Amino acid sequence: MDKINAGVAAVKVLEEWGVKHIYGIPGGSINSLMDALLHEKDQIDYIQVRHEEVGALAAAMHAKYTGHIGVAFGSAGPGGTHLLNGLYDAREDHVPVLAIVGQFATTGMNMDTFQEMNENPIYADVAIYNRTITTAEQIPHVIDEAIRQAYAKSGVAVVQLPVNLGTFDIPAKPFYSAANAHRKFPNPTLHYGDIEAAVKILDASEKTIIYAGIGTRGAGQDVVDLSRKIKAPVAVTGINFDEFDADFEALLGSANRVANKPANEAFPNADTVVFVGNNYPFAEVTNLFENVKNFIQIDINPANLGKRNYNDVTILGDAGEAIRELTKLVQEKTETGWWRANLANVKNWNDYVHKLETKTEGDLQLYQVYHQINTHAEGDAIFSIDVGDVTQTSVRHLHLNPKQMWRTSNLFATMGIGIPGALTAKLDFPDRQVWNLAGDGGFNMVMQDLATEVQYKLPIINVVFSNNQFGFIKDEQEETNSGYIGVEFMGVDFAKIAAGMGAKGYTLTSIADAKSVFDAALADVAKGETVLIDAKISGDRPIPVEALVLDEKIHDKAAIAAYRERYEAEDLVPLADYLKAEGIAPEYKAVDLGGF
Repeated sequence: MDKINAGVAAVKVLEEWGVKHIYGIPGGSINSLMDALLHEKDQIDYIQVRHEEVGALAAAMHAKYTGHIGVAFGSAGPGGTHLLNGLYDAREDHVPVLAIVGQFATTGMNMDTFQEMNENPIYADVAIYNRTITTAEQIPHVIDEAIRQAYAKSGVAVVQLPVNLGTFDIPAKPFYSAANAHRKFPNPTLHYGDIEAAVKILDASEKTIIYAGIGTRGAGQDVVDLSRKIKAPVAVTGINFDEFDADFEALLGSANRVANKPANEAFPNADTVVFVGNNYPFAEVTNLFENVKNFIQIDINPANLGKRNYNDVTILGDAGEAIRELTKLVQEKTETGWWRANLANVKNWNDYVHKLETKTEGDLQLYQVYHQINTHAEGDAIFSIDVGDVTQTSVRHLHLNPKQMWRTSNLFATMGIGIPGALTAKLDFPDRQVWNLAGDGGFNMVMQDLATEVQYKLPIINVVFSNNQFGFIKDEQEETNSGYIGVEFMGVDFAKIAAGMGAKGYTLTSIADAKSVFDAALADVAKGETVLIDAKISGDRPIPVEALVLDEKIHDKAAIAAYRERYEAEDLVPLADYLKAEGIAPEYKAVDLGGF
């Protein structure tokens, strides 16, 4: 009877499912898998990271960029537990990831041997599929089952592999994978009674907002078409703003704190919201929709229906299909005061953003760094965005188009995801320009894996916004605490560290030098070099659009003047002024930060 090594059989299952890269660090309890990867090195690339967390985060980001399963591994004990942060990121963002965790040989399991523990409970919460293999013959079957479950349930599958089992030979047949049988559910059939009910509301509504979530990816133009037909501005969740061209005249941006001013002002004044492909996680805790009279939800996942607000109309189905049907049936509106007021507000905000980005004097701020990023970014560039102020400011200051991609840690919001995301993006899309944008807090957590970028000769542009603080948390403490603690730290010469790792390091300290530094860095990238730009920015707080102090009806003149001066907001106009100019009475709403 023909035989095959059990570890090799497992790797061949990965290959049949189209896995190209696997991330991890070797260890004694995972060495049978390592030997199988050596055997299959011409078919699947093992990527040696410096920390298992980076490997798991890279696997999660791979799934976010491509839709394909990401795979990472760790050895028994600490190697496996280091994976957890990346696995939870994948779980919270509902993307398929497989983690293979080493285990002591079966001869020593349950005997309190070195690094041997009951691993299954550790991963019970994070995983939708969680198994410990007990025989060599099970290995390819369990790996195959894990991948099928991860795809089917859009989640994390964990397999614990005792090291000795991967060394045995097993029958070559009936070993097989189910990769060729993988299918996605077809889109639900739209219920036209629901479509007609939504059309009736939209025809009668005067102040509609389309709130487009991640479910509208690939259908951005359909949303724009509906927006222009019914004169409804478009808000987006922060994770979805790369679906729309930054120049779209009715793009309100996202709401709450990681947000733009126009969205936060528009929602309290809207009478109807089309909540499409969206699972906005701050809806209830911020009372974002408290003034809305009509709520229309479109979602392909029945579990999301009615989750964030009471629905007046519910449409189960694909976002693009439903939006196209609504656009066909709804009456076209002539230009309305609501439309004009929001467009004026969007333009005023964009002018403010542009003014900050194009300043030529004063201290270097993050805004001028973004100006250089926008200037040097290619039309199909890929961005991996770390967590904190850099998430908030990327939403505001990266001027994207739908050919570009922007990914981060969406719901889990784990710091340190910038480098792992850039690693997988460059491996997955070697011919596209890749950027890692990180604050110094997040970069400090994973900077060892800059060496991984260099080792694999990945020409990635790493930009670190350095101001020696956890800026996002410092701003929260300003609002909620009696003082600051734990939010400031010692500065680091990241350019020198980059040079020590073999990358090209640049330090940027002034607006005047910004263009020349970026020109030189991009020239190095064109030669195949890994590059880091350490931008030593000011500690200025980005404008808190969740707590605007601009309208004399609710704030006194002294508070408004101080707010305008601090945030260089002399020319910002409240939406209320534009609404009143159109004969629309504005609504005012107290701001709730949503539990933070």
